[in-house]
Amino acid sequence: MSLDRAFLAVLLLVGISPAAELRLRVVDPQSAAVANAEVWVSAAGSARVTASGRSSTSGQIVFSGLSSGAYEMHVLAPGFAEEVQKAETGPERTVTLRLAPAQETVNVTAAGVAATDASTPVNTLDSAQLLNLQPVAASDALRFLPGALVNTVGRRGGQASLFVRGGESRYNKVILDGVPVNDPGGTFDFGVLPLEDAERVEFSRGAQSTLYGSDAMTSVLQIFTARGRTRVPEVQLAADGGTFGTARGNASVSGANGPFDYHVFGEQTSTNGQGVNDVYSETAQGASLGLRLPRGISLRLGARHTNSLTGVAGEWNFNGQPILPPDADGHERFNNMLVDADLSIAQGAHWRHDLRGFEYHLKRVNQDPGNEPGRVDNFGFNIDFPTDAITDANRAGFAYQGEYWAQTWSRSTFGYEFEKENAITGDRQFGLTSGRRLNHAVYGQEMLTLHRVSLLLGLRYVHNEFFGNKAVPRVALGLAVRQGGERFGATRLHGSFAIGIKAPRFEEAFANGFGIVPNPHLHAEENRAFEAGIEQSFWGGRSALTLNYFRNQFRDRVDFVILDPVTFTGEYVNIDRAYAQGAELDWHTRVSARIAVNAGYTYLASRIVETAPMVFDPVYAAGQPLLRRPKQSASLLVNYSGRRWGGNMATSFVGPRLDTDFFGYGFDHTAGYARVDLGGWYDITRRVSAYVKVENALNKHYEEVTGYPALHANFRAGMRFRIGGE
Repeated sequence: MSLDRAFLAVLLLVGISPAAELRLRVVDPQSAAVANAEVWVSAAGSARVTASGRSSTSGQIVFSGLSSGAYEMHVLAPGFAEEVQKAETGPERTVTLRLAPAQETVNVTAAGVAATDASTPVNTLDSAQLLNLQPVAASDALRFLPGALVNTVGRRGGQASLFVRGGESRYNKVILDGVPVNDPGGTFDFGVLPLEDAERVEFSRGAQSTLYGSDAMTSVLQIFTARGRTRVPEVQLAADGGTFGTARGNASVSGANGPFDYHVFGEQTSTNGQGVNDVYSETAQGASLGLRLPRGISLRLGARHTNSLTGVAGEWNFNGQPILPPDADGHERFNNMLVDADLSIAQGAHWRHDLRGFEYHLKRVNQDPGNEPGRVDNFGFNIDFPTDAITDANRAGFAYQGEYWAQTWSRSTFGYEFEKENAITGDRQFGLTSGRRLNHAVYGQEMLTLHRVSLLLGLRYVHNEFFGNKAVPRVALGLAVRQGGERFGATRLHGSFAIGIKAPRFEEAFANGFGIVPNPHLHAEENRAFEAGIEQSFWGGRSALTLNYFRNQFRDRVDFVILDPVTFTGEYVNIDRAYAQGAELDWHTRVSARIAVNAGYTYLASRIVETAPMVFDPVYAAGQPLLRRPKQSASLLVNYSGRRWGGNMATSFVGPRLDTDFFGYGFDHTAGYARVDLGGWYDITRRVSAYVKVENALNKHYEEVTGYPALHANFRAGMRFRIGGE
């Protein structure tokens, strides 16, 4: 055969040889489809990524145009362990994801992308755990996570604050479907945030400002709304009632048809509470809509509105002593609205781009006509002043995040964020503070995994219109000391250093109220965070024990300084310094595919190093531990999810801690307590189930904040109905 004919034959064979396909279907252990799982493929024996993509709502993904042969695939889906398998082109292959302890579970929060990052402790509440917990608000679920300390002012709907690793309650970044929802400056109330339609909650401890910017000083909390999964539309209805006149109900409709998926929901809660002015009512509505377009493009739109009314009885009962009458007419209202749009573009095998636009509007009103008789401090002065306080804040912005896979062991993340914050805050009687600030940030992060060593390098550069420029680094290193066997598994060491920052609150940055002088030279508050630990897995990775040491150095904390002792005129300045260090012990085990146990213990030592002069309350003096941070706290969450029934036991242990009544009665601590909650559900039929929830099952009298008694034992019982679906 001549050379020309041979060459022509080769061209003909190439031209008629069809390109091979790699077809996958990703499912969970119960064979249900896993949507939006991240899959990347490399040729067998090669570290270079050949193709990447995400599974559809039916769990399917097809890679076309591949050469015939063997490939290695990595499958990542939040809530599951990373799956690595060999595959060949040809018929569809089913990939069953494995449930795993929290330390192995894929999450989004630690690295900003779907990944496992052992250097950052991340705990997850999945849909099965949330179904058993039946939380009315986020505070009812978070208190049972390792390292999370929740302090609620009073009962249902009372202001609930989160303290992590000794940080202030304003040091936690809260993100709802990718949108930051803190007040400008970090304040957030977990007592009025419903979780009825949350599909997953991720809670990450440690400074995370490199990825998440301001407020991520000691933790990041991400909440993800459920999405439609079934081809046939599914309607879910639920209603329950219980003690203290409590009534709840919710409805949702969801589904997925071709490239389109949807989830629309509404819910309502009301209760009379167990005492005077203990009323709480809340409603929420929202939607999540997704559309998959050709060429790896997907669009998601979201909206959520919440509205609540809470009676504010004030502090009155101190460790069982009703010294004051409760406030009978104070109340607080919330009205929040969030909208966002997210465009995702997968470009080739190596690139992914995400563009998000959002707006979040928060309105809070706290009103009290005041002057109720009997509400006086220890010196006889009336403490029930007329109040008409408001916060009207708006946060809008645009964010871009890109990802690049050079090799299977190298993953780059980078992005740009722009945010505009506007707020009016203060009391209408004494003057309102208003302001606006623009924030820009660029960031980059590189994740490298080389044999037994993993390395994460990140840097964010922030330009804040108020406090100026700031560089925020993060470095994390992991080392797999041994691979281990079936019983005594892998051993990993990890350590990290990061800087967390928090912009001043608007009442601090733009102070214009009664007796306050503005200070345009305020800096961002800062946390220099060190962490080191060891993780040991057991029984083939089904259990993991982790011991962490952490040290946070809080600098440039904002405090109020008196400038004129006669008029008490003053200003906010950066003066406070404090530290918090301690150890965390986490135990996660999956006894079986249906039973999971998560336990945590935290020992904390904290101290105020430097504070503002003329401190009126000795609990804030230098040398004192930080307020409301116990030395010891622990949690235990046991969850069972079967085919016909499920249940859980959730326990929170909190030791005694420094506190103050602020009114001179001499109460300088809050006693420790243990709270036990029980929950369960039973499928009467495939489409009808009953459920029950018991809170404070041991009927313990306790306070999370001195002067504000918590609810006694209480329960709710209800029914859930499912129409349609598959």
